[in-house]
Amino acid sequence: MRLVLAPVGRVKEAPLRALLDDYYTRIQRYTTLREVELREGRPAEVLAAGRRVLDAEGPRALPVALEVQGEALTSEGLARRLGGHLDAGGVPVFFLGGAEGLPAELSREARWRLSLGPLTLPHRLARLVLAEQVYRAFTILRGEPYHK
Repeated sequence: MRLVLAPVGRVKEAPLRALLDDYYTRIQRYTTLREVELREGRPAEVLAAGRRVLDAEGPRALPVALEVQGEALTSEGLARRLGGHLDAGGVPVFFLGGAEGLPAELSREARWRLSLGPLTLPHRLARLVLAEQVYRAFTILRGEPYHK
């Protein structure tokens, strides 16, 4: 059981990196987590980098595009959806766009489009919110008190 977070851009701010690393450590109590920061660049470069991440994960890779127009779920709904994919042996690969968003082709290739809500979030903040919600999803699946 594993998952991949593949955001476009690097985290340069130490406080944000510390928060992300805290959630990543929490998530790794439940599953293997790999973060692959995709270099910002032209859409074709980001698309190629995203495809390399998917190829590295093999046929079980499940590309998930974070987009404001995606499916908005409750925390419980995200837990059910994520748990179902993991239980089936899938490897969710969450793609988060940078300042320019995700390349259209990468978005079209996603098997699931997820929205963190109707607000447009800065990509750095969206990465942190996703990390927290993934951690929350695991605590929900395990019936742990974090969510209550």
